[in-house]
Amino acid sequence: MEIGFVGLGRMGLNMTRRLLRGGHRVVATNRSPEPVAEAAKEGAAPAASMAEVVKALATPRVVWLMIPAGQPVDDALDQLLPMLAPGDLVVDGGNSWYKDSKRRHARARALGIDYVDAGTSGGIWGLQVGYCLMVGGEAPAIARLAPALATLAPPDGWLHVGPAGAGHFTKMIHNGIEYGMMQAYAEGFEILKAGEYAPDLEKVAHLWNQGSVVRSWLLELAELAFRKDPALEGIRGYVEDSGEGRWTVLEAIERSVPAEVLTLSLLNRFRSRQPDSFRDKVLAALRAEFGGHAVKAK
Repeated sequence: MEIGFVGLGRMGLNMTRRLLRGGHRVVATNRSPEPVAEAAKEGAAPAASMAEVVKALATPRVVWLMIPAGQPVDDALDQLLPMLAPGDLVVDGGNSWYKDSKRRHARARALGIDYVDAGTSGGIWGLQVGYCLMVGGEAPAIARLAPALATLAPPDGWLHVGPAGAGHFTKMIHNGIEYGMMQAYAEGFEILKAGEYAPDLEKVAHLWNQGSVVRSWLLELAELAFRKDPALEGIRGYVEDSGEGRWTVLEAIERSVPAEVLTLSLLNRFRSRQPDSFRDKVLAALRAEFGGHAVKAK
């Protein structure tokens, strides 16, 4: 099929490559020109703007947005929707909040334009192994998009999970679970490292992936990380969050779901950004005051 692709970042460029290798025609654009040139080397039709993308596509058009969540998506739609026509299809494959996706879907449908929210998982490995795609929207729009989804995903790797917003809602929960899994591995390996036996963490990670109940792709990635840097000395323990973990916790609060592990894993990421937090200073001061415990001066 023919598809316009807007946003050629870490995932977008590789998704474009995978589509091209699957035999699709891709018209690609990006804010900076370098990724467009890279995509053109692999067979994409380069475009300097979204307007050029729209002009280069036959109707009815399909335009896939792979850009940061939030205002950038609304800004892109402000430009894009007036250039499209009834029957065209817009796909948001980024990490948008599902309530934003429902609002944007309604906006597009009022113009006769289909809108699909596609939660996309796979990271930098997606080019090689495929992307897991959680797709929300109307069935006819999904059916039209199916050839591209089948190329991007591994076998059984995409699913129409419900109406508008369902794709990004499912991806939001996916990322919340991911936070909890990562936190569990991190704490376990820290205890192993602090213990008296000092095992080779790369070998332990490899061992646990051989039939263990905790085996996973994340554990395979831990093995790779320990192979590169056994003590992780070259990495600062500063952990960002994409926003979806926050949204998952907020959804749990709104629905009165006791998501303790996911909440604490998010809060630990906040903690990682405080090398010398004020609350820890308060704790140290209180211990010194009530018990005469020693404190460390700066």
